[in-house]
Amino acid sequence: MNKNTDNTEVIFLSDPSERLMHPFYTKKIVFTGALSTMTRSEAAKKVRACGGVMQGAVTQETDFVILGKKRRGISTKQSKAEQLISLGQDIQIIPEDDFIWLISM
Repeated sequence: MNKNTDNTEVIFLSDPSERLMHPFYTKKIVFTGALSTMTRSEAAKKVRACGGVMQGAVTQETDFVILGKKRRGISTKQSKAEQLISLGQDIQIIPEDDFIWLISM
């Protein structure tokens, strides 16, 4: 371990396989509904910081659909994701609270 100038410990991993990957790393993510805790732009920055890729619409390549708390019923994006899931696509629909927890990892 090395010390930086702020007197906090910094751990350097010599083996790249030891790096921890975030659940959003290289995953394609779509938001639907307004988020209650941040703007969509702020959320997109956090997703990109985790290695994720933002999408504007749900496609067969989508990995996660994030449901904002401020939404009215089922959105077109959520309906599309549910349709693709019923056809065997591996898409996870997660509520905003779970998204907040995941980006805090």
